[in-house]
Amino acid sequence: MITSPSSLRRSERSRRATLAAALELCTEKGYGRVTVEAIAARAGVSKKTIYRWWPSKSAVMLEAFTDALVGTTPFVDTGDIAADLRANVTGAVKLLSTPPFGPAYAGILSEVHHDDALAETVRSKLIDPRFEEAVARLRRAQEQGQIPPGADLPLAVEMLYGPVYYRHVLRKPVQDEETIAALVAHVLRALGAPEPRSSEGGNAGSVRARAWPPGQRPPDRL
Repeated sequence: MITSPSSLRRSERSRRATLAAALELCTEKGYGRVTVEAIAARAGVSKKTIYRWWPSKSAVMLEAFTDALVGTTPFVDTGDIAADLRANVTGAVKLLSTPPFGPAYAGILSEVHHDDALAETVRSKLIDPRFEEAVARLRRAQEQGQIPPGADLPLAVEMLYGPVYYRHVLRKPVQDEETIAALVAHVLRALGAPEPRSSEGGNAGSVRARAWPPGQRPPDRL
């Protein structure tokens, strides 16, 4: 949830009603046709109340999208970095391809080019925290020996999630499970992670299976 001094005083019921109304209207009318007046009427709150809590329609949509993204794509640690990354990227792809979340986020991104305050909010409340969480998950894998020391983890995050948002913004076909698995495998190889064992080894897809001791470098061929 995006919080601010004013948001701490608001009614949680009204907040949820407002976010739900915004998403419903985005589905019915499209992002461009949604107005604060319509959101207020659907949610049963006053327009003044919405503007007291959010500076714009885009801010309402951003909070709704952020709540959904955080709730559906946690950065879990099962001990298998490849599997965890596949699950996280798959969750993001599914959310972006599901109305109203995909259209709402596309609408938000269209506004950031004209609204500096919104652009800063998107960065500080959504992009930066999620980026830091992703780097932290990769760092844990690094500490576990699944990714070599010295790997560029911030760059890896951009390599992983850049294609997801690139496809979304340009309305290209969404990635399927096979494409996501190939993307994750490619990024991990670029980091120098050891290759997973074959299915005959009983541990296909697991980077952890052939991890090396802390401080030991992988073979040059990797």
